[in-house]
Amino acid sequence: MESEDRQTRKSNLRLLFEALVVGLVAGIVVGSFRWLIGQTLAMWQKGYQAAHANPALLWLLAAGALASVIVAGFLVKQQPHSGGSGIPEVELQLQGKLQLAWWPILWRKFIGGVLSIGSGLFLGREGPSIQLGSTIGQGVAQGFKASKTDSRVLLATGAASGLSAAFGAPLGGAMFIVEEVFHNFSPRVWLNALAGAIMANFVVSNVFGQTPVLAIDYKHSFPILQYWQLLLFGAFLGLIGRFYQWGLLNFSHVYQKIPVLPRWLHGIIPALILVPVMYYFPGYVGGGNNLILSLNQIHAVNILVLIFLLRISFSIVSYDSGLPGGIFLPILTMGALLGAVYGQFMVDLGLLDQKLVVNLIIFSMAGLFSAIVRSPFTAIMLIAEMVGSLLHLMPLAVVSVAAYVVNELLGGVPIYESLAGRMQTKEDNDYVGEADQLTISIYEGSQLADHQVKDIAWPDRTLVRVIHRGQKDIIPNGNTKLLAGDLLVLEIDENQRGLVYDKMARLQEAKE
Repeated sequence: MESEDRQTRKSNLRLLFEALVVGLVAGIVVGSFRWLIGQTLAMWQKGYQAAHANPALLWLLAAGALASVIVAGFLVKQQPHSGGSGIPEVELQLQGKLQLAWWPILWRKFIGGVLSIGSGLFLGREGPSIQLGSTIGQGVAQGFKASKTDSRVLLATGAASGLSAAFGAPLGGAMFIVEEVFHNFSPRVWLNALAGAIMANFVVSNVFGQTPVLAIDYKHSFPILQYWQLLLFGAFLGLIGRFYQWGLLNFSHVYQKIPVLPRWLHGIIPALILVPVMYYFPGYVGGGNNLILSLNQIHAVNILVLIFLLRISFSIVSYDSGLPGGIFLPILTMGALLGAVYGQFMVDLGLLDQKLVVNLIIFSMAGLFSAIVRSPFTAIMLIAEMVGSLLHLMPLAVVSVAAYVVNELLGGVPIYESLAGRMQTKEDNDYVGEADQLTISIYEGSQLADHQVKDIAWPDRTLVRVIHRGQKDIIPNGNTKLLAGDLLVLEIDENQRGLVYDKMARLQEAKE
């Protein structure tokens, strides 16, 4: 028994070391990605500023914008899963529904992301950063000849490291992976994901410094008697989030109805729209972090509304073109704008102190993210890290939960899960693969809780190998009773991983 414990401990330490390697490499790659995007965007902005003095230069800039999206689109044509955010692909890979070669995705996502995001399109770097990190996790796992189970842990670790490097938010990166992507709070997952995320953040902090990405200074607590405003505002964010979900999932049909352009050239449309936007409003382009930092200086509600309408419409147009780029940061930017709109409107009505508008700008980023992505814990932690303050977690939580609940009542669904559902994935129904493992948690109130193993309608050829209960490992038999909080390790056929994942998800649904 001691020998087995020693072997398990040695295996866990080896995996932790590999996770740190993933974090190190992800920090270097994603840090470079982040830096190049910033430099490319600054170059474009200077070019458009110069075009005001030399209008002929505008034609050259337009040609450059078209060339950028055409090259990025061609890379996506070669490898379709290098387009878009990349988060749905990571989810599908962890569910066993999608298998991708890591290197062809990595370099195409890197180059295509710099070209499309750096050009000023309303796309974020965080989704591509997550996918870049996940491919690095795959590569490291392959290099260390890790087992299938450890390979998935390293893929999840890479994804967490990528988000951490993109935003300087290691806790938010690890939380996003376990809450939204991996859907599993297994210690092997969150511990290694956190270790990799911390390492990645250490690397990028040496380049970008330790200043939070959204270092917004707000010192005044939101009055407890004004919390009714947070509930009202959270409901408003849930409604807007539902509209954005609908728009993002349906506008792609408009692109499909364009007969002239093939799919890989759809990026030409947002590129053409970008030229006048970049010429007249260079400060409003890109992911939007600089815009967020300047919002507290804009007090005209009508101006804020116009900027928001520009951001939400062009974000949908940009993302649905299929170019490499995410919606993570654009969502935060739209949330900040809504916070500024609502706050300034209440100030004009005499219902809010001007100094509290900045609070709403911050709270609303978490609220809109919670509504659209449906990950409230991640929203709270991520915004706290990005802003650099843990002083106002309560109002952040109130807005996030209110937005989440209203979006749920309106029929909203997690956006990345919906985007993953649109992808065609192959599920082979023949059992010809090697043995694999799937780890799932038992939730309170699910159809698995408080039932014996023999009473569960397990998927075909699924074996419950071990039950992790607290600090104990239980080898089950048919009479073993499953409890909420148990962590099950299932032995399955590797080719049926996606099928088993879906069936177990249905068993996890609440009892009627």
